[in-house]
Amino acid sequence: MNAIIDIRQIAKAFREGPEPITVLQDLNLQVDRGETVAIVGQSGSGKSTLLSLMAGLDSPDTGDILLAGQPLHHMNEAQLSQFRGAHVGIVFQQFHLMPSLTALENVALPLEIQGRRDASKEAEQALDLVGLSARRHHFPHQMSGGECQRVAIARAFVTQPQLLLADEPSGNLDDETGRRVIDLLFDLVAQKSMTLILVTHNMEIASRCHRTLRLIKGQLH
Repeated sequence: MNAIIDIRQIAKAFREGPEPITVLQDLNLQVDRGETVAIVGQSGSGKSTLLSLMAGLDSPDTGDILLAGQPLHHMNEAQLSQFRGAHVGIVFQQFHLMPSLTALENVALPLEIQGRRDASKEAEQALDLVGLSARRHHFPHQMSGGECQRVAIARAFVTQPQLLLADEPSGNLDDETGRRVIDLLFDLVAQKSMTLILVTHNMEIASRCHRTLRLIKGQLH
Protein backbone atom coordinates (compact mmCIF):
# COMPACT_ATOMS: atom_id res chain seq x y z
CA MET A 1 0.00 0.00 0.00
CA ASN A 2 1.61 3.25 -1.18
CA ALA A 3 -0.82 5.72 0.43
CA ILE A 4 0.52 7.52 3.49
CA ILE A 5 -2.96 8.81 4.26
CA ASP A 6 -6.29 7.26 3.29
CA ILE A 7 -9.49 9.12 4.18
CA ARG A 8 -12.73 7.24 3.67
CA GLN A 9 -16.17 8.84 3.71
CA ILE A 10 -15.56 11.17 6.62
CA ALA A 11 -18.06 13.72 7.89
CA LYS A 12 -17.63 16.49 10.44
CA ALA A 13 -20.19 18.93 11.83
CA PHE A 14 -20.02 21.60 14.54
CA ARG A 15 -22.92 22.66 16.70
CA GLU A 16 -23.35 26.42 16.91
CA GLY A 17 -26.81 27.29 18.10
CA PRO A 18 -29.74 24.92 17.58
CA GLU A 19 -28.63 23.48 14.24
CA PRO A 20 -25.37 21.64 13.51
CA ILE A 21 -23.21 23.11 10.74
CA THR A 22 -21.83 20.41 8.44
CA VAL A 23 -18.28 21.26 7.37
CA LEU A 24 -17.14 18.00 5.74
CA GLN A 25 -19.40 15.35 4.22
CA ASP A 26 -18.63 12.06 2.45
CA LEU A 27 -15.07 13.24 1.91
CA ASN A 28 -12.48 10.87 0.45
CA LEU A 29 -8.76 11.37 -0.11
CA GLN A 30 -5.73 9.22 -0.79
CA VAL A 31 -2.24 10.71 -0.79
CA ASP A 32 0.75 8.63 -1.84
CA ARG A 33 4.13 8.66 -0.12
CA GLY A 34 6.31 11.45 -1.48
CA GLU A 35 3.38 13.31 -3.05
CA THR A 36 2.73 17.02 -2.52
CA VAL A 37 -0.92 18.09 -2.41
CA ALA A 38 -2.43 21.56 -2.04
CA ILE A 39 -5.92 22.03 -0.62
CA VAL A 40 -7.61 25.29 -1.54
CA GLY A 41 -11.05 26.68 -0.86
CA GLN A 42 -12.96 29.65 0.44
CA SER A 43 -12.47 30.89 3.98
CA GLY A 44 -14.59 28.76 6.31
CA SER A 45 -14.82 25.86 3.86
CA GLY A 46 -13.23 23.44 6.34
CA LYS A 47 -9.61 23.30 5.14
CA SER A 48 -8.08 23.70 8.60
CA THR A 49 -10.64 21.29 10.06
CA LEU A 50 -9.60 18.67 7.51
CA LEU A 51 -5.93 19.17 8.38
CA SER A 52 -6.70 18.77 12.09
CA LEU A 53 -8.49 15.49 11.36
CA MET A 54 -5.50 14.21 9.36
CA ALA A 55 -3.21 15.07 12.25
CA GLY A 56 -5.41 13.26 14.73
CA LEU A 57 -5.98 16.51 16.63
CA ASP A 58 -9.73 16.06 16.10
CA SER A 59 -11.98 13.12 15.22
CA PRO A 60 -14.50 12.80 12.37
CA ASP A 61 -18.14 12.18 13.25
CA THR A 62 -18.24 9.28 10.79
CA GLY A 63 -15.79 7.62 8.42
CA ASP A 64 -12.19 6.40 8.74
CA ILE A 65 -8.77 8.00 8.53
CA LEU A 66 -5.79 5.68 8.05
CA LEU A 67 -2.32 7.12 8.54
CA ALA A 68 0.57 4.90 7.45
CA GLY A 69 -2.00 2.09 7.31
CA GLN A 70 -3.16 2.58 10.92
CA PRO A 71 -6.74 3.69 11.73
CA LEU A 72 -6.50 6.77 13.96
CA HIS A 73 -9.88 6.16 15.60
CA HIS A 74 -8.65 2.87 17.12
CA MET A 75 -6.04 4.65 19.25
CA ASN A 76 -6.48 6.18 22.68
CA GLU A 77 -5.13 9.68 23.36
CA ALA A 78 -1.71 8.50 24.55
CA GLN A 79 -1.26 6.13 21.59
CA LEU A 80 -2.43 8.82 19.18
CA SER A 81 -0.01 11.38 20.59
CA GLN A 82 2.91 8.97 20.32
CA PHE A 83 1.92 7.88 16.80
CA ARG A 84 1.47 11.48 15.65
CA GLY A 85 4.86 12.43 17.09
CA ALA A 86 6.52 9.65 15.11
CA HIS A 87 4.74 10.15 11.77
CA VAL A 88 3.43 13.71 11.41
CA GLY A 89 5.00 17.16 11.37
CA ILE A 90 2.75 20.23 11.52
CA VAL A 91 3.43 23.83 10.52
CA PHE A 92 0.75 26.30 11.63
CA GLN A 93 0.03 29.81 10.38
CA GLN A 94 0.44 31.19 13.91
CA PHE A 95 3.83 29.48 14.58
CA HIS A 96 2.71 28.09 17.98
CA LEU A 97 6.18 28.32 19.50
CA MET A 98 6.53 28.08 23.29
CA PRO A 99 7.32 31.68 24.34
CA SER A 100 9.36 30.62 27.38
CA LEU A 101 11.66 28.36 25.33
CA THR A 102 14.56 29.32 23.08
CA ALA A 103 14.59 28.42 19.40
CA LEU A 104 16.76 25.39 20.17
CA GLU A 105 14.51 24.27 23.03
CA ASN A 106 11.38 24.66 20.87
CA VAL A 107 12.88 22.46 18.15
CA ALA A 108 14.19 19.90 20.65
CA LEU A 109 10.84 19.59 22.45
CA PRO A 110 9.19 16.93 20.22
CA LEU A 111 12.38 14.85 20.40
CA GLU A 112 12.47 15.12 24.19
CA ILE A 113 8.83 14.01 24.34
CA GLN A 114 9.91 10.90 22.41
CA GLY A 115 12.71 10.34 24.92
CA ARG A 116 15.52 10.89 22.40
CA ARG A 117 18.88 11.28 24.17
CA ASP A 118 20.45 13.35 21.40
CA ALA A 119 17.53 15.80 21.20
CA SER A 120 19.69 18.92 21.52
CA LYS A 121 22.19 17.80 18.87
CA GLU A 122 19.43 16.90 16.39
CA ALA A 123 17.68 20.21 17.10
CA GLU A 124 20.97 22.04 16.35
CA GLN A 125 21.17 20.25 12.99
CA ALA A 126 17.54 21.12 12.19
CA LEU A 127 18.12 24.80 12.98
CA ASP A 128 21.20 24.71 10.76
CA LEU A 129 19.04 23.34 7.91
CA VAL A 130 16.76 26.38 8.13
CA GLY A 131 19.69 28.79 8.50
CA LEU A 132 19.07 29.77 12.12
CA SER A 133 22.03 28.35 14.04
CA ALA A 134 22.95 31.86 15.15
CA ARG A 135 19.48 32.34 16.69
CA ARG A 136 19.39 29.10 18.68
CA HIS A 137 19.50 30.84 22.07
CA HIS A 138 16.94 33.51 21.18
CA PHE A 139 13.35 33.45 22.40
CA PRO A 140 10.38 33.88 20.01
CA HIS A 141 9.81 37.51 21.03
CA GLN A 142 13.41 38.27 20.03
CA MET A 143 12.91 36.97 16.48
CA SER A 144 11.03 38.20 13.41
CA GLY A 145 7.92 36.46 12.11
CA GLY A 146 9.90 34.85 9.32
CA GLU A 147 12.48 33.54 11.77
CA CYS A 148 9.76 32.16 14.05
CA GLN A 149 8.19 30.32 11.12
CA ARG A 150 11.58 28.87 10.16
CA VAL A 151 11.96 27.63 13.75
CA ALA A 152 8.48 26.10 13.46
CA ILE A 153 9.52 24.38 10.22
CA ALA A 154 12.66 23.03 11.89
CA ARG A 155 10.51 21.70 14.73
CA ALA A 156 8.16 20.00 12.24
CA PHE A 157 11.07 18.36 10.38
CA VAL A 158 13.22 17.35 13.34
CA THR A 159 11.43 14.05 14.01
CA GLN A 160 11.81 13.03 10.33
CA PRO A 161 8.04 12.59 9.86
CA GLN A 162 6.60 10.76 6.88
CA LEU A 163 3.82 13.34 6.49
CA LEU A 164 4.11 17.12 6.77
CA LEU A 165 0.91 19.14 7.22
CA ALA A 166 1.12 22.90 6.65
CA ASP A 167 -1.75 25.30 7.31
CA GLU A 168 -1.24 28.64 5.49
CA PRO A 169 2.47 28.61 6.49
CA SER A 170 3.11 32.03 4.93
CA GLY A 171 -0.22 33.58 5.91
CA ASN A 172 1.18 35.76 8.71
CA LEU A 173 4.23 36.96 6.78
CA ASP A 174 4.90 39.76 4.30
CA ASP A 175 5.17 38.71 0.65
CA GLU A 176 8.96 38.51 0.39
CA THR A 177 9.42 36.69 3.72
CA GLY A 178 6.53 34.39 2.82
CA ARG A 179 8.19 33.46 -0.48
CA ARG A 180 11.45 32.60 1.27
CA VAL A 181 9.63 30.46 3.84
CA ILE A 182 7.69 28.60 1.13
CA ASP A 183 10.90 28.04 -0.88
CA LEU A 184 12.53 26.60 2.25
CA LEU A 185 9.54 24.37 2.94
CA PHE A 186 9.50 22.87 -0.57
CA ASP A 187 13.29 22.48 -0.61
CA LEU A 188 13.25 20.51 2.65
CA VAL A 189 10.30 18.37 1.56
CA ALA A 190 12.21 17.47 -1.61
CA GLN A 191 15.46 16.78 0.29
CA LYS A 192 13.75 14.51 2.77
CA SER A 193 11.35 12.88 0.25
CA MET A 194 8.41 13.71 2.54
CA THR A 195 4.72 13.82 1.78
CA LEU A 196 3.31 17.35 2.02
CA ILE A 197 -0.32 18.38 2.39
CA LEU A 198 -0.57 22.15 2.24
CA VAL A 199 -3.61 24.33 2.94
CA THR A 200 -3.35 27.67 1.16
CA HIS A 201 -5.43 30.38 -0.48
CA ASN A 202 -2.48 31.27 -2.72
CA MET A 203 -2.81 29.60 -6.12
CA GLU A 204 0.83 30.36 -6.99
CA ILE A 205 1.94 28.31 -3.97
CA ALA A 206 -0.63 25.61 -4.73
CA SER A 207 0.73 25.26 -8.29
CA ARG A 208 4.06 24.06 -6.88
CA CYS A 209 2.40 20.88 -5.60
CA HIS A 210 1.81 17.72 -7.63
CA ARG A 211 -1.94 18.07 -7.15
CA THR A 212 -4.34 20.85 -6.20
CA LEU A 213 -7.72 19.93 -4.72
CA ARG A 214 -10.61 22.32 -4.02
CA LEU A 215 -12.75 21.89 -0.93
CA ILE A 216 -16.31 22.77 -1.98
CA LYS A 217 -19.44 22.03 0.07
CA GLY A 218 -17.61 19.55 2.28
CA GLN A 219 -15.96 17.52 -0.49
CA LEU A 220 -12.69 17.60 -2.41
CA HIS A 221 -12.75 18.13 -6.18
